[in-house]
Amino acid sequence: MADVLRVGVIGAGAIARGAHLVNYQKCGERVEVAAVADTVKETAEECAKRFSIPRVFTRYEEMLEKVELDAVSVCTPNKFHAPVTMAALAAGCHVLCEKPPAMTAEEAERMAQAAEKAGKILTYGFHYRHAPEVEALKRFVDAGELGEIYAARVHALRRRGIPGWGVFTNKELQGGGPLIDIGVHMLDTALYLMGYPEPEVVLGSTYQKLGNRKGVGVMGDWDWKNFSVEDMARGMIRFKNGASLILESAFAANLDPLEEMNVTLMGDEGGADLFPLKIYQEKHDTLVNITPAHLPEKGSYELEIERFVDSCLTGIPPLSTPDQGVVLQRLIHAFYQSAETGEAVKLDR
Repeated sequence: MADVLRVGVIGAGAIARGAHLVNYQKCGERVEVAAVADTVKETAEECAKRFSIPRVFTRYEEMLEKVELDAVSVCTPNKFHAPVTMAALAAGCHVLCEKPPAMTAEEAERMAQAAEKAGKILTYGFHYRHAPEVEALKRFVDAGELGEIYAARVHALRRRGIPGWGVFTNKELQGGGPLIDIGVHMLDTALYLMGYPEPEVVLGSTYQKLGNRKGVGVMGDWDWKNFSVEDMARGMIRFKNGASLILESAFAANLDPLEEMNVTLMGDEGGADLFPLKIYQEKHDTLVNITPAHLPEKGSYELEIERFVDSCLTGIPPLSTPDQGVVLQRLIHAFYQSAETGEAVKLDR
């Protein structure tokens, strides 16, 4: 294995700068960010100047052809995740692709096949898996402290949190709204803690009630006249092992908190809420709540990048796998399909 990982970044926007590049820098001499590509030349050049990146491209294909790279971060809008990732894998690069995996389940399957064919690592940017609360709860779950987890609840809700930047409200480029943007984070986290059970049936509903009209925004002013995604998604998954999960995700909803990102798990030996972490059990004829007195403070994005680098340099399997990406993308697709048809979607494999 190489001692230094040569990395290229495709897409030079906010997530590349605030999550990927800043944390590649923290890896010190283990990482060399060799190139950045963005369709907007000025964006790529400004990013390169800020992070001292020597090579700049407006076409990622040219970057992959002209620069010898070991790994790539894919930080583009969702529409381009699949083609960019598969091109990078074909060029012999390991890939960290931002969430969601793709626009469709078929794309996610092709990405998984491409990674297997190339013999390269493909992992996804589900940084919440690396959060200290998630890591602590996973240890409790793996030790059997919650027993059989048969029910879960996922919340990814904002009161008026429609992003006023980027392409988050453009269905053609994103594939959807809060479900595929923030809901996918909490859904993946819940599935990860539950052991990624095999889904059987999905029933979903989506709404566009607030995003397509002018209103107060706490994340900037959004283009409400061209708002083409849902502003709320709700639904339920039943798994083949009998467990069930209820999901609610919204960019805008008339709720009390400005934002709530949380996962609730219920098992036959205990339950838990994730943010903040509380574990609920019955011990010695007493109902008890367990809360951590201390959790590590290293950020989840920092750990995500650090562990991706470790995987690339040492061969350690990544925390998020291509197969899980396929399952997750099938669920997202099923939610939207159920909302469109008004019928439950049965998932067969």
